[in-house]
Amino acid sequence: EIEVAIVQGEKIDIEELIRQGNIVQIKLQGYSMYPLFVPGRDEVLIEQIEPKEGRRGDVLLYRRDSGILVLHRVYKHTKDGYFMVGDNQTEIEGPLRADQIKGKMTAFIRKGKKFSVTHPGYVLLSKIWLRLRPFRPVISRVAKKYVRRKV
Repeated sequence: EIEVAIVQGEKIDIEELIRQGNIVQIKLQGYSMYPLFVPGRDEVLIEQIEPKEGRRGDVLLYRRDSGILVLHRVYKHTKDGYFMVGDNQTEIEGPLRADQIKGKMTAFIRKGKKFSVTHPGYVLLSKIWLRLRPFRPVISRVAKKYVRRKV
């Protein structure tokens, strides 16, 4: 669950920072976006987005009706809303309403180096991974063994 950022000892509301036009850097928690993003290693930069601007493959920050803030990838966007899926999941969540969308990932930081979501390698990998959704459980098991050796 992503609720607040800690800035110099103070708790800050992430949604409010985004609403104010700030770019928010978040250290990832949990494995729902694994293996493209590894918790504890990767951080993401989130910016404000007009709720209808998200496209297939974009990674959006949204609030579930249960109150939890989640960072997942757009599987599809229809007139009914957004349908989202984590990179380490096969089940599609949705439709999400426009008011649930809080921000969009515009870059990520891996081992201190910043990459834009427009980086050709990231674009290609994320498109391939989205198409491989039905096969993710098997692929993730193999990837976990490899990443654990590298991290």
